[in-house]
Amino acid sequence: MHRYLLNISYIGTTFRGIQKTINKLEQQTVDTNSVQGCLDLALKVFHPTNEIQTVLSSRTDAGVHALHSTVHVDLERRNGQPYDTTTLTGVLNRTLDKQRLPIRVLSSQVVPDTFHCRYHAIGRTYLYRFAVARNPLFDDGRLRDKGFEAFVPVEEIDRCHFLIAPTFDIQRIQRAARMFIGVHDFRTFMSVSRQKSPSRDHPMFTLRKIDELNIRPGRTLALPSNATLAAETYDYWDIEIKGKSFLYKQVRRIVGALLALGSDRIDEKCIYQMLTIPSKHSWDPRVLPAPACGLYLCRVHYRDTTDN
Repeated sequence: MHRYLLNISYIGTTFRGIQKTINKLEQQTVDTNSVQGCLDLALKVFHPTNEIQTVLSSRTDAGVHALHSTVHVDLERRNGQPYDTTTLTGVLNRTLDKQRLPIRVLSSQVVPDTFHCRYHAIGRTYLYRFAVARNPLFDDGRLRDKGFEAFVPVEEIDRCHFLIAPTFDIQRIQRAARMFIGVHDFRTFMSVSRQKSPSRDHPMFTLRKIDELNIRPGRTLALPSNATLAAETYDYWDIEIKGKSFLYKQVRRIVGALLALGSDRIDEKCIYQMLTIPSKHSWDPRVLPAPACGLYLCRVHYRDTTDN
């Protein structure tokens, strides 16, 4: 039996998330609403003699995309020889393409059977794309549904978060982003829906380190026929966050807090309190987690040559 590391990318819009759900009553049913379930199904074309059990390096939620994530899987061939990794990549991509699935295997490689794609990862990089309307012409204070009246390039639907705000201060959030750098108890920035027990509130589970948080000008991904109007209508921005690991919805909550600050719904003191008084009760209700559509897992980092 040989272990393979699959470097994958996907558009998460149509998936419930990357992780499959196992129905105990229907264990033979493949969860094709998840990225993992679709990969499991595609791997069946190789007819390995062992049961296919893919392992994920990172979990992403419904609507979140990945430019690079990793999965490892053990496959045993009837003749005991390893599969050719180029063939493995090509056959998987052809199978996924036939099913019209927005998943792509970037590359695959044989790794030692002691390698674990999640435990051996030394870091992850996330990107959040958002665009702010340059001249929101809505002065009546009622912004609900106004976003539907503004131009949005069709190529960017579900790929970027478009923000309509009467005012937006990008320099303010660039300064505030520094507060998140370093080690903090991010309990306030963790969604409670996946807590399995009260013990998950203990700092040993909620302490995380943010290595870098950068906010830079971005660009539209619209095709030339729409790109000029998109660039004239919006200022595009990229928020890049690097760390070893993240709590459930931590990145989207951090971005949501920064966007609320830039839109003047909260001030710096609110962010400081959410960071220094870690509790689900410290979450400011004026802050909404940033929509999933703008979030991309950019990179899973490893120390050695597995970081392709």
